[in-house]
Amino acid sequence: MLNRRHIRIKVMQSIYAMHKHESDNLLKEEKFLLQSINNMQSLYLLLVAALVEIRQKEEEYLELASKKHLASFEEQNPNKKFVENKVLNVLAQSKSLETALEENKILNWKQNDDLILQLLEAVKTSKVYANYMNTPFDSFKSEKYFIADLFSEVIAPNEKLYDYLEDFKLTWLDDLPLVNTLLLKQIKALKPEDATFIVPQLYKDEDDKDFVLQLFRKTVLNETALSKEYINRTPNWDTERIAEIDTIILKMAICELLYFPSIPVKVTINEYLEIAKEYSTPKSSIFINGILDNLVTEFKNNNRLQKTGRGLL
Repeated sequence: MLNRRHIRIKVMQSIYAMHKHESDNLLKEEKFLLQSINNMQSLYLLLVAALVEIRQKEEEYLELASKKHLASFEEQNPNKKFVENKVLNVLAQSKSLETALEENKILNWKQNDDLILQLLEAVKTSKVYANYMNTPFDSFKSEKYFIADLFSEVIAPNEKLYDYLEDFKLTWLDDLPLVNTLLLKQIKALKPEDATFIVPQLYKDEDDKDFVLQLFRKTVLNETALSKEYINRTPNWDTERIAEIDTIILKMAICELLYFPSIPVKVTINEYLEIAKEYSTPKSSIFINGILDNLVTEFKNNNRLQKTGRGLL
């Protein structure tokens, strides 16, 4: 589920929070970091489960309406295109999802079905839904893109869902764009010949899991030394006016350059420039790029870049 950039972002956010709280309890902050990453998986599961529950509520509604004493012709012969959507049924029948929901105790929608009903109403009054229901036939590809559009245009932006997530766990708001993107990518990747939904592992492998703590620890424990690497290389910048996010990004990038021999220099620089573009000021990436380029040249000249493997410099 998480790639290295996601990990870097979570570490950056944790160091920023640590500064704001003026905390020096490393073990406590490590625990918070790991918990915040685990919470991302809970958010992911909650959003997938919402799609399953919305479909289930509509199926229950159609069933009850058809059994009414004076049911109309439309109620007796409902359009079941939505509840029979192949992608929604792949999600509903996923053993991987069922197991993950049980193991992570994701029971939110069972306890808050009023929000699911509100989401269902938003779905059924949307143009995306209307266009889909009025199309006589759809391929698997068009059905999955309908679900992707429905999620991105109707469900994810829903204010009531947003308020619920904010009230339930404040840190989820920072993770929401990332989790939404991951889920959409997974939906769009489903193929008709192998239409199974597998909940991805939180970390790709043990190396990535170890990278979280190593990057956090080495940056925090060496902050003073890392800051000295760039503090005299900003003649046109007042160091006290450099955005705090920029200083954290610089420390993390320098930490990777010096203390992570298996990570290529270009990868480190590119990753942190992209993070700066997304999380800091418009000029930050230019500022950070200039400092890192100069530092890399100096580190090479002084044999301080101890990279292992070919092509890592």
